[in-house]
Amino acid sequence: MTASTIIVVPTLNEARHIGPLLDALLVEAAALDARIIVADGGSGDGTVDIVTRRAASEPRVVLIHNPQRIQSAAINLAVAQFGDGVDYLIRIDAHGAYPPDYCRMLVAEAEERQVGGVVVPMTTVGTAPFQRAVATAQNSAIGTGGSAHRTGKGSGPVDHGHHALMRVDAFRQVGGYDQSFRFNEDAELDYRLRQAGHMIWLTDRTGMTYYPRATAAGLFRQYFGYGGGRARNILKHRMRPRLRQMAPLAILPVVLLAALSIWHWGFLVPLALWGVGCIALGMHAARQHAPDYGMPMLLSPLVGLAAMIMHFAWSSGFWVHVAQHPFARKAV
Repeated sequence: MTASTIIVVPTLNEARHIGPLLDALLVEAAALDARIIVADGGSGDGTVDIVTRRAASEPRVVLIHNPQRIQSAAINLAVAQFGDGVDYLIRIDAHGAYPPDYCRMLVAEAEERQVGGVVVPMTTVGTAPFQRAVATAQNSAIGTGGSAHRTGKGSGPVDHGHHALMRVDAFRQVGGYDQSFRFNEDAELDYRLRQAGHMIWLTDRTGMTYYPRATAAGLFRQYFGYGGGRARNILKHRMRPRLRQMAPLAILPVVLLAALSIWHWGFLVPLALWGVGCIALGMHAARQHAPDYGMPMLLSPLVGLAAMIMHFAWSSGFWVHVAQHPFARKAV
């Protein structure tokens, strides 16, 4: 008996990508006898019109409205409406790129491993110089801290990875995504899945391509959210941060400590060491990945700069959330 599957695509202003993505997913959906659920969060760029026209000619495509706009709510809504009698949920990011057999490889891996979720490695790719620098940092330990799904460490059980496939019964058993999380909702769900006895499996059969933020401001906002989401996750479940997560926590204190340099230059030393270390490691990453990611060596210092933005934003987001936590609890 063939496993039943729904493919869920959360969207918000994805008119540039949704048409070609649906073309590719329809081939997969036909092979898997799956339904494609596009959960739109209120797009104003024509995304809804594109999906509506496609749904009119393709019965496998269904458009639903996601009033809460965020991805976690989109997935929860799709499972609530279309998850009955379904074995697997596949989550697709509309702005990512996927190999032509992506969904089929995920289902094959899930069937073989009999796990609660399958996560995939991510390769980050950029076009403009700063975006290439961000991609190089995110594909290296300087930007990921050695996360298995970002550094290509092969297959096996992991604590967390980029969400690709989940068993619907496991997803429902733990209550789906926590919609109060705007960031880090995937890691939070993975924690509850593992606590419930489900394995998270990192596959090496397939993977996805991710296009990072192209501006420093956009990158800062993204990682500020990631840091706050991680803090919220740790506080909710009373977890201990991993070593690779603890290192960036020092960055905001280091930056604030530098303000004391008006009294003694020694307070600048930790900041200088961090900056020089990031630039050096960024240049090393650029040399290492230049053939793969097209990062010109002349621009290699940008890799370190991108990493510094990521570290500082993540640390700031984490500590801001921790500082706000007692007041949020009191307000509740």
